[in-house]
Amino acid sequence: MRHFLLIGCVSLLKVALQAQPIKNVQIPPVAAKYPYNECEPSIAINPRNPNEITAGTVLQGYHISTDGGNTWKSSVLKSPYGVYGDPVLQYDQTGRLYYFHLSDYSKTSHLDRIVCQVADQPGKFSKGSFPKPNGTKVQDKHWVVIDPKTNVLYMTWTQFDAYDSADPKDTSIIVFSKSTDRGLSWTDPIRISKYGGDCLDGDNTVEGAVPAVGPNGEIFVSWTGPRGIMFQKSTDGGLTWLSEERKLADHVGGWDIQIPGIYRANGFPFLMSDMSGGPHNGTLYLNWCDQRNGSDNTDVWLIKSTDAGQTWSAPIQVNQDKDPRHQFLTSMAIDQVRGDLHFVYYDRRRFKDNRTDVVWATSKDGGQSFQEQRVSNQPFVPNPMVFFGDYLGIAAHDGHIRPIWPRMDNNKITLWVGLIDLE
Repeated sequence: MRHFLLIGCVSLLKVALQAQPIKNVQIPPVAAKYPYNECEPSIAINPRNPNEITAGTVLQGYHISTDGGNTWKSSVLKSPYGVYGDPVLQYDQTGRLYYFHLSDYSKTSHLDRIVCQVADQPGKFSKGSFPKPNGTKVQDKHWVVIDPKTNVLYMTWTQFDAYDSADPKDTSIIVFSKSTDRGLSWTDPIRISKYGGDCLDGDNTVEGAVPAVGPNGEIFVSWTGPRGIMFQKSTDGGLTWLSEERKLADHVGGWDIQIPGIYRANGFPFLMSDMSGGPHNGTLYLNWCDQRNGSDNTDVWLIKSTDAGQTWSAPIQVNQDKDPRHQFLTSMAIDQVRGDLHFVYYDRRRFKDNRTDVVWATSKDGGQSFQEQRVSNQPFVPNPMVFFGDYLGIAAHDGHIRPIWPRMDNNKITLWVGLIDLE
C-alpha cells in the first residue's frame, strides 16, 4: 500500500508541476539603513478579515496588504527597544496583530530581550512588551503560538550565556514565557530544556524552539540540537513540564545544513497542531529538513502524533522526487478552518546547478499523501556570500494560502508572495 501511494503521489506531482502558473506578487522593499529587509519573512492572515495580510522581514520590515495580497505597502517597524530581526507575526481570534522580534536596545543590551508589539489597527503598533531580560544573556530565535480558545500567548526561544562564545562554560538553553493579557505583560522566563548546547549557533546549539497548543490546552514544544529533534510537553499551562525532553528523531547531518550556493540553510523543525475540529483534530505535525538521504540530497520531512505526543509516526518524505537534489528551508502552516497541511520550500529538482525554484506542497489527508506545485514563476541563483535568511513563510486560512519567499537576481534580494485561492 505504501508503494502504491508513492506512485500515485508521483503521478500527481508530474501534473501539478505543469499546472497553471501561480500569480507572483513582489512586495515593495523597505527603505531602511539595514541591507536585509527582504529576508526571513513571516506572514499572517487576519481570521476576521482574510483580505488583510501582514508580513515581517529582517531587520525592520513591516508589510501589509488589504486586498488579499495583490498590492502591498511597506514600512519600517520602530520600537524604543530596537528592532533587530527574527520577525514572527500572528493574529489572534479577535484580529489583533502581534509582531515579535529581537531587540537592539543599546550597545550594552543588544539582543537582551524578545519584544512583542501589538496592533489593533493596521500599522498602529504599541511600543512593545517583553519577558524579563536576564542580564547580558542573549535571547534569540523565538517562536509563538496563540491558543485560539483563550488568546493566551505562548513563546519559546534560545537563551545564550554569551553568543558565539567557544568557552565550554557558556551554554544555550530553551526557555518559555506566556502572556495571559494579550501581549501586555509576560511571565518570567523558565528553562524547559534539561540538556543544553554550546553557544556557537551551529549544530551543537539547542535552537529552533517552536510551541504548539493542543485542543485541551496542552503546550507542546520542539527544537533541535546536538541530541537531535527534541520534544517537551506541559498540561498545566506551562507551570510544569516533563522531567526531561524526549528525542523524536535524529537530525541527520545537523540543523546547520550545507547547501551549495547558500550562505546558510537551517533545517529547523516546525511544530503545529490541528485545531480545525475536522477528522485530524488534535494531530501534531512536525516538519523539518535533513540529509538522511545523503549530503547531496536534502529532503523535507514530516512526522505526526495522534495521541498528544506519546507516539509518533516514522518520518514521511514531503517532497516526492527521487533524484539526489536539494529541497531546503521548509516552513509549514495548517489551515485551521479546513485542516489541510501546507508547506513551502526551496527546490532544485529541475537543475544540476544552483538554480532554485520555490515549491508549495499540500496534504488533505493528514499527511498520508502530498501534491506539489512550483509556486515561483522563474528560478533564481543565490549568492553564497550574501545572507539569505534562515526560513521562509507560509500562511493558510479557509483555502487562502500565501507562501512568501526571498529570491535573488543579480545579487539583489527581492521579496515575493504567491496567491493561491482554493475553491
